[in-house]
This record gives sequence, structure tokens and C-alpha cells, in this order.
Amino acid sequence: MLALTALTQACSTHPPAVVDAPASELAWVPFFPQNRYQCGPAALATVLVASGVSTTPEALVGEVYLPDRRGSLQLEVMASARRHGRLPVPLPGDLTALLEEVAAGSPVLVLQNLGFSWWPRWHYAVVVGYDPTARRVLLRSGRQVRRQEPIDRFERSWALADRWALRVVKPGEVPARGEAHAYLRAVMSSRQSFTKQDLGRALVAGAARWPGAADLAFAAANQLREDGDTEQANTLFVQALAADPDHAGALNNLADLLLSQGDVTRARELIDRALRVVPGDSPLRPVVEATSREVDAAH
Repeated sequence: MLALTALTQACSTHPPAVVDAPASELAWVPFFPQNRYQCGPAALATVLVASGVSTTPEALVGEVYLPDRRGSLQLEVMASARRHGRLPVPLPGDLTALLEEVAAGSPVLVLQNLGFSWWPRWHYAVVVGYDPTARRVLLRSGRQVRRQEPIDRFERSWALADRWALRVVKPGEVPARGEAHAYLRAVMSSRQSFTKQDLGRALVAGAARWPGAADLAFAAANQLREDGDTEQANTLFVQALAADPDHAGALNNLADLLLSQGDVTRARELIDRALRVVPGDSPLRPVVEATSREVDAAH
């Protein structure tokens, strides 16, 4: 009775969720009923299979399930996604953004706390739809293939789990919603798991999705140059500088690329700009000065 009263009070003080998202349901998303404490493998298998990976919850147990904790940590979930050739991209902790991602055709893996902040009951589920008329979120959850959860109840349980949500995408695909810096971190965290070709595809797709993100275009340009695609690398260095004209890394690396192609005049212009914007105590300063000496030698 005491626990029920506490739960009722917690729900009553939680403000109603304000949602502006269209109706949607991804009926095609597979369903794997979970075994006790193993919602992590079941939820991860759901989004992996939806992305084209052939797997099962049983095959994922050894990768993500921690017997001592009777559950799975987010780090293990993301690492397992990378092992299967997928990019795990955290989403913003915004309910409308989450539901718009689903409306765009992508299931979203979420973590819920079905208990209290001081007595948590962690649970992974997959959001597959939203009914704005009934104000219910549709979930693959536990042993329920189509759990209809009131939006306010879902919002509370999700907020108690720090609004953690994850998209699992193929390299070269990007979330419908999301943030450039989070996407770039996700890609760079996958460097040890992905081939250079997959990294290049992921970075180029991100640079196209967020053209104003200088660091993302810069990272894509560096990967392309490493792969030998100097023409597209040049284009993306220019894109990075259009977004941030004082991006010292892009100034230096584009100057170095142009120098290798014999365009000494343009290389000189860019490296002089880099020398002006890089502070004397920056760890990048010696790199820029070395490139400047190479340009001088070419002259």
C-alpha cells in the first residue's frame, strides 16, 4: 500500500508530456519475447534484425548480459551493435524527437526505469509507434508484442533512466533526428570495429546530413584522403571551412593536400591563415609551422 501510494504521488507530480508527433506504427519490426532479466538481448536483437542483421537474443546473451547484474549495461549494448556492423547513435532526450524518428520508419531502443530513482527496475524496450488520439506509445516490451503504454507513464519511466535512446544504423545511414556531435562521437567510437570503407561511408553521410558541422566534414575529409579520394576530400575540407573559416585543422590539412597537388600559392594562403588563428601554446601550432616550412621549401 505504501509503495502504491508513493508511485501514485510520483506520477501525479510529474508534468504531463507535451508531444507533437504524427501517428505511426512499425508493424513489420520483429518481436522476441524476453526471458527473465534478459530484456537487453531481446531489445537489441529487435533493432539489429530490423536493420538487416541476422541474429537472435540467444546469440547476443554472451555479448551483453551480465549475470552478476542480472541485466545489460548500455556500453555492452552499443559494443555488441558495433560487432555486428552497425553504428549505435544516441538520440537527444526529447520525446518528440524520439517519436519522429519512429515516424520516419526506424525503431528506437530505449531504457526505462519501471521503479523509482531510489529503487530502480531497469528495462529495455523498443519504441515502434505512437497513437496521438489515445496518447499511447507502442512498444515491443517484455512478452508483449504491442504494449500500449500511456505517454505520461512512458515519459516518467524514460526520464528516470536519463532519457537514454539509441538508433542502430548501417554505415552510410543517419538518424532522422539527432545531433552532429553525438553522431561524430558514435562514428569515432567505432573506428576499431569498422572497415575504412564503412567509416568513410558513415562520415560522408553525416557531413551531408549536417553540412554546418565543421568537425564532421573535417573528419570525413581526413578519412577520404587516407582512402585516396583526394577530390572528395578537397570538397569536404572546403565544406568544413565554409562552416568555420578559422578551423585550424581544416586549414592545415587542406594546405597540405593542395601542396601535394602542386598548388603552392593556394597552400601558402591557407597556411598563413592557419598561422594567424592557432595560438602559440596550442598543440596544433608545431604541426602548422611544419606545414608552413614545407610550403616555403616548395616555393
